[in-house]
Amino acid sequence: MRVIAGSAKGHRLYPPPKGVITRPITDRAKESLFNIIGPKLGGAKFLDLFAGTGAVGIEALSRGADSCTFVELSPKAHRTLTRNLDHTKLADRGQVVRCDVFDFLTRVSVPYDIIFLAPPQYQNLWEKTLGILSDHPEWLAADGIVIVQIDPTEYKEMVAGGFTVCDKRQYSNVFFGFYKRS
Repeated sequence: MRVIAGSAKGHRLYPPPKGVITRPITDRAKESLFNIIGPKLGGAKFLDLFAGTGAVGIEALSRGADSCTFVELSPKAHRTLTRNLDHTKLADRGQVVRCDVFDFLTRVSVPYDIIFLAPPQYQNLWEKTLGILSDHPEWLAADGIVIVQIDPTEYKEMVAGGFTVCDKRQYSNVFFGFYKRS
């Protein structure tokens, strides 16, 4: 895992420690994702839910996002994420919150321009998270997007009252769903 572009380009990120189950994004899928959302990054507020080692949020910061809030429950992944932010010299623009995503989403929100979620696989957590965000539109800026990263076999058309699918992409075993406000 490495930072592909921007101010931290080339920095290798620390992997998840043994015993931590995360789903690191491949460089190819990450590069494709950032080719799509690149124009929206300049000055963006980015929210990385189920952040793991922080690879996606760190890439967003490196490419020009103003700030990123990382939400991760695992203490080991949290330590690795903090270490990766320090290593890439992006810690001043990142806020790491160690808590359950669903507890975090009950807090008072600020609107984010981009919300990225890559929850543990095969537990329907992406649907639950998207449903909560749909019920609380204040989490997403008016022209913002929510991006879901899941295994392609998990995807199904979903009606989330406040969102519509605006794009879908698949890169091998990585599926991205892009949602905007209805």
